Order: sequence, then C-alpha cells, then structure tokens
Amino acid sequence: MSEHQNSEVITKEKIDKAINLLKDQKPKEREDISDREAIRKMRRYIEKLTSDKYGYTYDEVSEMLKGLGINLSGGRIKYLLGEVKKSSRRQKKTYSLPN
Repeated sequence: MSEHQNSEVITKEKIDKAINLLKDQKPKEREDISDREAIRKMRRYIEKLTSDKYGYTYDEVSEMLKGLGINLSGGRIKYLLGEVKKSSRRQKKTYSLPN
C-alpha cells in the first residue's frame, strides 16, 4: 500500500510554484539572540554611558539592563564588549589588506 493513497496529486506546476515560494523566503527574525550579539547591538550606547563624560560603571549598566530582564553582570558586559571590539578590529584589518 502506498502512503500517498489519499493525498492530492502533485503536479510539476505545483512543484515549480512551491520551489519559487521556498526560494523567495527571507531569513526569519530570531527572538532570542546570544549575549555577544546583544552587546554588539547595544555597544555604542554602553560605551557612551561608561565614558568619562557620563561616568557610569559596567555594574550600573548591568543593573539598568536587569530591569528589562537582561541578566548580564558588569564583568560579563565588559568582557563581551572587549570581544566585540576585537572581532570588529579583525574585520577591519581583513578589509584593509592590500591585494
């Protein structure tokens, strides 16, 4: 017995339409992102707050974020910020290398 006994007939036209539909899909927006990605997105604002002009500590930034349910310690924020900076420096070096 065939598993497709009661299913609809699949024509070449339907397959072509299905392929076009699947091909045209954009990546889904993810709800959850990694700690590193979160810090990368907030980087300029964290750097602004922790600058001499504003004078906040990483622990104070951590407390602000905790109020929103983002639980990262000040030390973790500082570490991830350093990692994000390193990674962006590496990318800049890669782009500026002569061919």
